[in-house]
Amino acid sequence: MARKTKVEAAITREQLLDAAERVFREHGVARTSLAEVAAAAGVTRGAVYWHFKDKADLFEAMCERATLPLDALLSDAAVAPCADPLGALRELSIAVLKTLATDLRAQAVFEVIFHKSELTGELATMAGERERERCQCVENVERLAQQAVAAGQLPADTDTALTARLLHDCVAGLMREWVLDKSAYDLAERAPDFIDTILAGIVAKPPRKTERVLPRVRPRAVSTA
Repeated sequence: MARKTKVEAAITREQLLDAAERVFREHGVARTSLAEVAAAAGVTRGAVYWHFKDKADLFEAMCERATLPLDALLSDAAVAPCADPLGALRELSIAVLKTLATDLRAQAVFEVIFHKSELTGELATMAGERERERCQCVENVERLAQQAVAAGQLPADTDTALTARLLHDCVAGLMREWVLDKSAYDLAERAPDFIDTILAGIVAKPPRKTERVLPRVRPRAVSTA
């Protein structure tokens, strides 16, 4: 009996997450109540609070369900030594875009994240979490960029921090814009071309480290008194 209850609870949780995706996508996170999510899932409002402490908790769980596999993939690649770091960055970037292009759940969640969520009010606590996740993603990309420098794929004076931010922002921008107009082009088909163009630009002219220029200090006037 206990096992059945546990299974039923897991099913209810998935129903709530599915409902959250639909309702958040239609009305936006800020304008959606937990009662509306419960109604869309066909459960009571009490069932929502059994699984999630508030709307921010529900929103976070919905995001994690779609993005966690991609985050784990990037983290694993950044930690392990890689013989072809730029090749790894290429394959990971293409995989992210193709996942978005072919996974309806990922499309729904990223549309909500990019365009249907205002991290204010009761969702203000999520702003810090989203920033932490973004920084972690950029750091993982930078580790691969550093490996690329060590492997001689990028010049020794490459600014790996700026390189990582450039690649991250380009991919995130593609994702953000494509979910607004999925008919613009076949993202899965075009993903390799887009990433190859970005990486070709980085290899041809990577951001370089610049020496820090200290401000000139005027010598103090010598008193003649």
